[in-house]
Order: sequence, then structure tokens, then C-alpha cells
Amino acid sequence: MASQQFYLLGEAPASARTIQFNKEGSLDDLKDVIASHFAIVEPQGVAFESNGTAVADISEVVSSEDAIAITIDGHAVREVPGPKGLPYVGNFFEVFPDHLGNHQRLFDHYGPVFKTTNMGRTVYHTNDPNIAAAAFAESDFFTKKINESHPLFGIKQPQAGVFLGDTDTPEWKVTHKFLPPALGPKAVRHYAPTMQQTIEDAYKVFDKFDELDQSFNVYIYMLKLGSQAVAKLTLGVDLEHFTSPQAPVHEIVRLIAETLTLNKKVTSWGSWYASLPFGDPKALKDKQKRMEELIIAAIENAERGGTSDLPLQDAALTAKNMVDYALRAVDNKGEKLPLTSMAHALVVATGAGFTTTSSLLSWLIYGLVNYPGVQDKLLQELVDHGFSDDMELTSDFTDKLTYLDRFIKETQRRHNPSFQPGRTAKADLILPGGYKLPKESVIIPALHHIHNNPALWDNPAKFDPERWDTQEVKDRHKASYIPFATGPRMCIGFNFALQEVKIFLPKLIWRYRFTKDGDETIDYDPMFQLIRPNNLYVRGERRGKWPPKTEDVNVAAAAVTEQP
Repeated sequence: MASQQFYLLGEAPASARTIQFNKEGSLDDLKDVIASHFAIVEPQGVAFESNGTAVADISEVVSSEDAIAITIDGHAVREVPGPKGLPYVGNFFEVFPDHLGNHQRLFDHYGPVFKTTNMGRTVYHTNDPNIAAAAFAESDFFTKKINESHPLFGIKQPQAGVFLGDTDTPEWKVTHKFLPPALGPKAVRHYAPTMQQTIEDAYKVFDKFDELDQSFNVYIYMLKLGSQAVAKLTLGVDLEHFTSPQAPVHEIVRLIAETLTLNKKVTSWGSWYASLPFGDPKALKDKQKRMEELIIAAIENAERGGTSDLPLQDAALTAKNMVDYALRAVDNKGEKLPLTSMAHALVVATGAGFTTTSSLLSWLIYGLVNYPGVQDKLLQELVDHGFSDDMELTSDFTDKLTYLDRFIKETQRRHNPSFQPGRTAKADLILPGGYKLPKESVIIPALHHIHNNPALWDNPAKFDPERWDTQEVKDRHKASYIPFATGPRMCIGFNFALQEVKIFLPKLIWRYRFTKDGDETIDYDPMFQLIRPNNLYVRGERRGKWPPKTEDVNVAAAAVTEQP
């Protein structure tokens, strides 16, 4: 063994620590040792200097009479930069009301990591996929701990475990065992008929808009559609959203949407505001309580598929809904999901299930009416694969729709609804690039800005579904496209969401041709937990004819060519 003094370049040489290491090992081995001592997230970024000269051999490290300086990706360690801000309010007015545009401006100015402070609450942001991957990994460095700086703090529910609870808790371990089987690929295929029936039931409302030659607000009706399906599949409840065009949004749905708006406002305005016993903070608590009462009542009345207990996977494939699953599923020890965890988990599953999907569906329809040629290509693909009103849609069929898949991916890249996946530092640590991150700091991998980062994507502002068939995209960094986040705490409902849009969207495209109503610029609501188009109105015209199959057109063209 050998020993040497090491310090982080950018800090005083007097801070050097004496560290023992194997002098017969490789330089990479030494990097691992140094990374563990200095809480450096990515050991491969470590390099060494002695008196300003690079050290490339372990023997040089051993023989150096001076302390060895450590660099990270060629940089000295440094504080995370950010705008200075104003007294009391901090950077609030530099971020809102256009947090997407202003965060991009700050990335352009400060680089891949910066910090903002709003009303005393500091948050770190990154558009670097390496940092994002590390943050999502649930490691010795990062975890999902929803502290006061976390964007979900206002609606935190420790009992919800897998959704709105901290990772290092018994509740998370329990719910993480029971809920994923109910949302896995096999279980989701089991839900497909209900999803298809939901969109077909909605036809009468969209048909009525067509008969009246009226447009409709896309987000409102996608909210109705998404929540209608989710409520049936989680709670076994019919929200009656499509009994008429004017059917009100169910109270459960309205309360969930309102709590997401209030949470965004409460968390953005800082801890002092969140602690007020009146106004928005009180309204948030009251609406959460009422929402939980309604969903718990729905749980008590949910339809059961039987009374016998079943192993997790069997229960997931036979349950009438997630309530039925949660009541009957048992693990290999014969234990069930505790009733307290089940109630809170289903509250969040219901809300998370439809808010994300409704926002994504809205952006997909935005794509249909804003990007020339896309709608026609999607329709042609359906025609070429023999789509019909009467067929039962399954994943076996939708998996063949490659252009649909690329269109959905490109929409999630260009217009990803989610912006809030924060992770919390478990220690004082050093990020790639040499950035110092204090313990308990919340960092947000900014999905929109990762997905639109020109260092990662060629011409990111261009909407191009065909890019997904290129080698460049296939070879991309694994965390350059993470619409549902990644790691152990990624969205467990991603299979459900993708299955839903791959059933809803083809049915809508087949039946209607969508056109945008008006030339108004589409805005998003910065005080909502997700990114959604607020003022997108479209006209859905019922189709009377469909194009011929591509192969039939080619045969006809060939026949004309062969004529003398």
C-alpha cells in the first residue's frame, strides 16, 4: 500500500487528505478510491495534477513530493452558478411566468447546471444526461426524498410510498412490491378492452361537436377521456364524462387538477407561504382531504372480481380494477398490501394516471394539427395494416404501427408534459463537471431541456418522427430521452400510459380529421404541475372516406406504367 495527499483543485491545498491506495493498481483503481473519499459521483471524470502538470501514471502519484490536485472532467471544483436574484423573492421573476423559456435562457447562460432560489427555496437544475442518470439511480449519492425544496412537497403523502413518499421508508418498500405487477406489460394488456370501450363511448360527444360544426378545447376533453379510463381501471368508477358534450368534470378529477395547481403555486412561493394557515395552503390541504374522502368511498364501492386471494401476477391479470387487485393480491409470504398504503397509493395512482396521459394526448393532437403531413401518415399506416372500426385493438397490433411509435416518441421529446422529477442529494457531493452539490439539495433533471438540448439532438426544435430510425438516435446517451424518468423511482405507470395513447389516438385519427381552430399562439400554464396546452381548440370532422392501401396504389401505378 502507498499513501499520498490529495485535494480538490479549486480548494486550498491545506485541505488535502492523506489517502492510502494500492500502488500496484491501475489509475482507474485509484480514481475509484479517490471518488469514494471525496463523494465524486462519476469516477471516470477524475484526473490528477501535480504543480499544474497532468499526472498520467500511478507511479507519478506515488513519487510526488507535493499534494496531488484532483480535477473533474478537466475542471476545478466549483459552486453551481445561478442568477443573483432580488431580495426576498429571489429568482421568481426570472423564472415565471414562462419557466420553460426562462430555464432554457439560464441553461444557455450558465451551462448544464444552475440554481435558482424562489422565495427562499433553492433548487438545482440540469440538462446533462450524465447528471440526470446519476440523480435517478437511487444510489449512495441520490434518492427521492421529498423535502421542503422538492416540487412535490405540498402534496407529499408518505403512505403513498411508490408515488409520493420517500424511498428510504417501509411504505415505499411495501408499495413498490405490490403495485408494479398491476401496471406491468401483461396487466396493461388485460386493461386494453376497457380502454377501447372508453374511447368508443366518447364518440357520441365528438360526433356531436362535428354535427354542430363546433371546435372543442383539447385539454379539457383529453382530461375527461384520460380520467374516464383511469377511474374505471383503478377504482371501477364511471365518471360519466361523455353522457353529453356539456357533462361536467367529475369532482374527483376537478379536485386532483386543482391540487396540482395549488401545489405548484405553494411550492414555488417558498416555505413561508406554504406554512400559512389560510389562503392557497389551506385550500390545498382541504381539497386533498376531500379528494381522499371521495376516492376512499369509491374504493369501498368498487366492483370485485372474486373473494379468493391470488399471487401478485395472477391477481394483476384477473382483477376487475386496481382496488380488486390490491384487496386480493398476496406476496410469496401470504402478506397483503396494508389498507392504509392501498388507499393513499390509489389516490395518487388515479391522479397521476390521468393528468400525465391527458397532457400527452393533448400534445399529440397538437402535433396532428401543427406539423404538416403527420396526420396523413398516421392514417395511411392504419389503412395499410388493415385497421377497422370493428377490430379489437391489442398490443400485438399497435406494436406494428412503427410510425405511430415514432410520432409518440417525438412528441414526448419535443413536448414532454413532465417537468417535476426531483431527486435529493444524500451527501455533500461533486457532480460531473466539478459542480459541488450540498447535502439535502434537490436537483431537477429538466426533461424538456434534456430532450431539446442541441448538444444531444440534431436540430432539436424540428419535429421529426423519422429521426427515431437513425443510427444517431439509436446510439444516443441512455438518459438523453427519459420521458418517464428512469431508475427505481421512474413512473411505474408508463406501460399503462403508452397503451392508452396507442389505443385512443388510432381510434381518433381513424374516425376524425382534426384541424386547428384559429391562429392563436398556444400557451401553457406555468402554475400547473405538468406542461399542458391551455388554449388549443380543434375541429374534429367525421371522416367519410379513407385512402387506399399503399400497395394498391403502387400496383395501380405499375399497371399504368406498363401500358403501351
